[in-house]
Amino acid sequence: MRVSWMIGGAQGSGVDSSANVYAYAAASSGYNVYGKREYFSNIKGRHSYFTVVASDGPVRSVTDEVHVLTSFDAETVFRHAFEVMKGGVLIYDKYLEAERLKNQSMLEPEEMERLERELEERGVSGTVKDVVRAAEEGGAHVVPMPYMDLLKRVGEIIGESQLSALTRMVNTLAVAASFKILNGEIEYLEKGLNYAFRAKRAIVRNNVIACQVAYEYVGSEFDGVKLDVNIRPRPNANNGRRVLITGTSMVGIAKIAAGCRVQAYYPITPAADESFYLEDEMEFGVNPEAETDLPALAESKVLSEKTSVVVFQTEDELAAIDLAVGAALAGARAATATSGPGFSLMPEGLDWASINEVPVVITIYSRGGPSTGLPTRHEQSDLLFSVFAGHGEAPRIVLASGDIEEAFYDTIRAFNYAERYQMPVIHLLDKSIANSTQSVPFPDLSRVVIDRGILLDSADREYKRFEFTDSGISPRIPLGTKDVVFWNTGDEHDELGHISEDPVNRIRMMEKRMRKLEVAAREIPADEKIAVYGDPSAENWIISWGSTKGPVLDGLDLLREEGFDHNLAFLQVKLLWPFPGELIKETLKGAKRVIDLEQNYMGQMGLLMRMTTGMEPTNFVLKYNGRPFTMTEVRDAVKAVIRTNVKRLVTNRGR
Repeated sequence: MRVSWMIGGAQGSGVDSSANVYAYAAASSGYNVYGKREYFSNIKGRHSYFTVVASDGPVRSVTDEVHVLTSFDAETVFRHAFEVMKGGVLIYDKYLEAERLKNQSMLEPEEMERLERELEERGVSGTVKDVVRAAEEGGAHVVPMPYMDLLKRVGEIIGESQLSALTRMVNTLAVAASFKILNGEIEYLEKGLNYAFRAKRAIVRNNVIACQVAYEYVGSEFDGVKLDVNIRPRPNANNGRRVLITGTSMVGIAKIAAGCRVQAYYPITPAADESFYLEDEMEFGVNPEAETDLPALAESKVLSEKTSVVVFQTEDELAAIDLAVGAALAGARAATATSGPGFSLMPEGLDWASINEVPVVITIYSRGGPSTGLPTRHEQSDLLFSVFAGHGEAPRIVLASGDIEEAFYDTIRAFNYAERYQMPVIHLLDKSIANSTQSVPFPDLSRVVIDRGILLDSADREYKRFEFTDSGISPRIPLGTKDVVFWNTGDEHDELGHISEDPVNRIRMMEKRMRKLEVAAREIPADEKIAVYGDPSAENWIISWGSTKGPVLDGLDLLREEGFDHNLAFLQVKLLWPFPGELIKETLKGAKRVIDLEQNYMGQMGLLMRMTTGMEPTNFVLKYNGRPFTMTEVRDAVKAVIRTNVKRLVTNRGR
């Protein structure tokens, strides 16, 4: 059972907080929750919407089919009314029925033309009332809400006569109306309000009253509206502790658990949210006796009973990576977090870290490009740049997380890889993971292991920082260690770090650095390189990476539910560099069809696959309109590929 719920409105009007209230209420009621936030690169006024899917089974993505559309402005009705499925519910402001499409000043011209054309094709005039009527004729239930009247009632109860002081509660009325229609209990909405407005008791109290007013109105006026789905409470439905969290917050928590003690950043969407979270959590205690605190890790030299993270906002991204590299040289676990345009400024620092074998982590939240591109939209187009950024040939590890839960453990792996193999590690995430909200199992802290590699406390005075070894990995000591001297430079150098252009030394140093990548390729376990879902002997395979994991798995579930059994399996590539080519060749040796599903124009992982294995996907399903895949989109695309064998299918769903 899945319930797809959507709320929309102008940015700055409380859309996000409303969605968080609903998501927490649904999760508290015993459901798995996944929410996706879409918004313009605009501070206030442009359209924002948030989709939340609640399910009694696994849910890892959103669907194109909306059961309940919750709105409190006219633009949301015009944009999304016809996404409400037959038997679903459209909640809107009855006092906006006379609003016309042509008066929606924040609509982009292209979207205005598209909506006008869509209404014309449906034979619908351009008012909210006309659109609502057409949606009702199409099988949707409509629920007109007199928000202003209900706000006056709330004011009477709390003793507030100024309506302008109450208008922020319109979204609460809308959420409560939808929750009532879905048979949710009001006590869970109160939990959601406490979650969204924690530490603001007066706001919670007044909004609870608004919920009660909405419940009474909907109960008396729309008791006959019945849906095939509901969110009645399911006590004790989820075994074990769970947390409702965004991707950026989960990565922030993971960096603390991993022992990261320096984070440098320059603000950029959507990466900045991670650093903002760390700024809020800069000081924390480590109590091994408490279940919720971080574990005491004897092998970690960076955790202590009371410690903190230094979070430093630099003047630009060049300074951000340089500061992180400097902190890593001094022995701290250090990182920077950025998005595509910011990472474009970092390759010089990345190269310097590579030639000096500095363990630094770069977290990249990919978004639409090139240049500023689509600042708040989704894309997976930074893969090849992450692998090859910089001049010359320099080793780095690139790994990509498929979802919020994976991001926690991958973050810790990134720091371990960086210090074990003494090279930069790029952790690829994206806007979809960054700005999604999901209920996931509480991180298993017993799985957190800190591996600092060959890290010394002391060394001889003739310490060779870049000593030639069979593995290419040299013993490392923090810069500034007493009585230990070594040199760092951006030039080629000898074992001590002195600049050297000797051709024999150059060959040995290049082979030393690149040999570390070969060692990493051998040592990293197979389950940290790829994951296989489905029958390993399948003839039809989907291969993908990153946040497409959720839509693919949910899409395959939909196909199975529909009886579409075409011997399908899914190969998720988690380690993108060094690319696990031989492992992938072995996995796909019996495949007759390999569908490369990515969110970029070129099919970049498919290019890496061809480059490293000689194999090439037989079909491509690509999307690059700035919106992530939905489960229904994946379902329909896979059907089309298998039925027609189309070689390149570009999808374009999402407003």
